[in-house]
Amino acid sequence: MATAQTGTIAAAFERWTDPVINVSDFIWGGTWNGAEILPFPPMVIILLGGGLWMMFGLRGYPVRELIPSFRKLFRKSDKGAAGEISPFAALSTALSGQVGTGNLAGVATAIALGGPGAIFWMWITALIGMALAFGEGSLAVRFRERTPEGEYRGGPMSYITYGLGPKWKWLAILFCLGTLFSALVTGNGIQANSVADSINELTGLDEWIGGIIVALAVFVVIIGGIKSIGAVAEKIVPIMAIAYIIMALIAILINIADIPETFSRIFGGAFNAQSASGGFVGAGLILAIRAGVARGLFSNEAGQGSTPIAHAVAQTNDPAAQGNFAMLGTFIDTIVICTMTALVILTVEGPFMAVNAATGLSEPVKHAWQSSELAGFAVTSGAFAAAFPYQLAGVPIGTLIASIALILFVFTTLLTWSYYGERAITYLYDQLPGSNDRGEKMLHMGWRVLWCIFIYIGASAPLDFIWRLGDISNAAMVIPNMIALLALSGVVFALARGVRNAGKDHGRETPTELSEEISGAAGH
Repeated sequence: MATAQTGTIAAAFERWTDPVINVSDFIWGGTWNGAEILPFPPMVIILLGGGLWMMFGLRGYPVRELIPSFRKLFRKSDKGAAGEISPFAALSTALSGQVGTGNLAGVATAIALGGPGAIFWMWITALIGMALAFGEGSLAVRFRERTPEGEYRGGPMSYITYGLGPKWKWLAILFCLGTLFSALVTGNGIQANSVADSINELTGLDEWIGGIIVALAVFVVIIGGIKSIGAVAEKIVPIMAIAYIIMALIAILINIADIPETFSRIFGGAFNAQSASGGFVGAGLILAIRAGVARGLFSNEAGQGSTPIAHAVAQTNDPAAQGNFAMLGTFIDTIVICTMTALVILTVEGPFMAVNAATGLSEPVKHAWQSSELAGFAVTSGAFAAAFPYQLAGVPIGTLIASIALILFVFTTLLTWSYYGERAITYLYDQLPGSNDRGEKMLHMGWRVLWCIFIYIGASAPLDFIWRLGDISNAAMVIPNMIALLALSGVVFALARGVRNAGKDHGRETPTELSEEISGAAGH
């Protein structure tokens, strides 16, 4: 019965694959049915253009403050400040949403779509994205709201409502609709799909069974709300990130002789057409940029508007301080963790095979990314297995490392994105006449149950369909959020200068906490 249901779901997804790919290609590549419609991809212009404007207006603040911000990670914050969770827990929660399948399967997908050069554009997206992340994090604290029950919450919907005013409420509603779409696809479907494949690779269990297991584990945590999610994220995220980085470094060091070739491919492929045997047959500049920016955004979420929902509840009254933590999340996610994955995929040598396009015969290739037999997470897992081939219970240690990392990364991502979706649906509910606290609590419970049902559905979705639909859903969040960020860029620049109450509040008095002595921020 389960197998038949899974087949029905897969068939339904397959019918929509081509239309979804076309829309995704237009948004991120400027093409339709393989033909170029626009010379520059729309989303690349929006993100890179907006990021450059923010970086210019901030006068390089994210780069100048990068090292000082890292130092503050190791300083205790004042936990008596107003908010729901500590600034570090807010960063951990945001990171748990950022660090997911995009850091493992997404990097492999970027290389498959745009070649090694896509990694360079992923780096550029992250560096520029730090300016966007700072803006999002600082605005989230500046314009967050406090409910009658005394709870703090916020995000783009709040800084649009209070920062831009009632005439812009339509933009907040549009953002929330995009958030629900993106939450169910990228925050849920893609994550569930990848973790089910990982569980299948480790245990042999069918994807639908893996989906049920993960759904139950997620429900146990999200039933407790943001404080429960923050507590789990604060404990798991730092440990799993450090452990993964260490194992990736060891794999790279084992194959250190291939590092020069790896960086040559990355920088060469970033600006030139290239070709290689195996799964990747060639990519031009636009493909490299598109793949790097799309996968970079999917991974670090800069400009998407998701992470400020987590940063808004931090126990601090210093918007710039939390903005610094927000930009650290972008740096850690992409410049550190995604780079580790990319270097493992591009550097580690192993017994990989690829079909020669000219002869139709299989022949050996050096690296996992060149293999025609591997795709998505299997590329990352295969590279780690080649670096650590010794077996434990019949499974290569490298496969265990990659699979366990993916399961933990995805698990925490599912937790955080459930909260993002919950905040979006709550904002929409609050716009309805007669909305009340009791109805809101019932809505939260219904959303959490629906979230876990979608984990089961996403576990069986086709890989190409779900990734391309994820690109579309990301854009549905990016566009309204970027409009708000650019409209409030002057406020962001003032916040960076230490003007904590910068900007005008619409429909309310400016929160008194912004004029009180700084508290909560690390180092104060």
